[in-house]
Amino acid sequence: MNWAEMFFQSWSGIARTLIVGTIAYAFLVVSLRVSGKRTLAKLNAFDLIVTVALGSTLASILLSEGIALAEGMTALVLLIVLQYLVTTLSVRSKRFAGFVRSEPTLLLRDGTPLHGAMRKARVTQAELETIARTEGHGGIEGLSAVILESDGSFSVIDGTR
Repeated sequence: MNWAEMFFQSWSGIARTLIVGTIAYAFLVVSLRVSGKRTLAKLNAFDLIVTVALGSTLASILLSEGIALAEGMTALVLLIVLQYLVTTLSVRSKRFAGFVRSEPTLLLRDGTPLHGAMRKARVTQAELETIARTEGHGGIEGLSAVILESDGSFSVIDGTR
């Protein structure tokens, strides 16, 4: 590939990207609306993986001439259907839900770090203090709890409020 081809290959490639991209994007938006809000909820690692996979699939449809629009749309539908099945099974079976998602982890109780839980979650004391400051607290003293949620976010419960 020469320098010029790095910046421009053909008008047909640009036209394909515009046409296929618009159709694939519209299809994904409609599919997500039909499948419901839960499809893109980032409640746990599994949900995040599905969200990233949908984005990656859309990018592949847009940029890879070797992937036909129908194949790409099929891949998007497959990911959405699989997400729907997994979430449905999670609601109906606690055992399956436990396999797919993690439970929240209590890292601090009444201002005292729970070192075993922190070690298991791979969270340091310095990170715990940063979380407290980010939430507007001077430190971890006075906090009722810090919880590492299933989606990787932290919840801080203030003992004074």
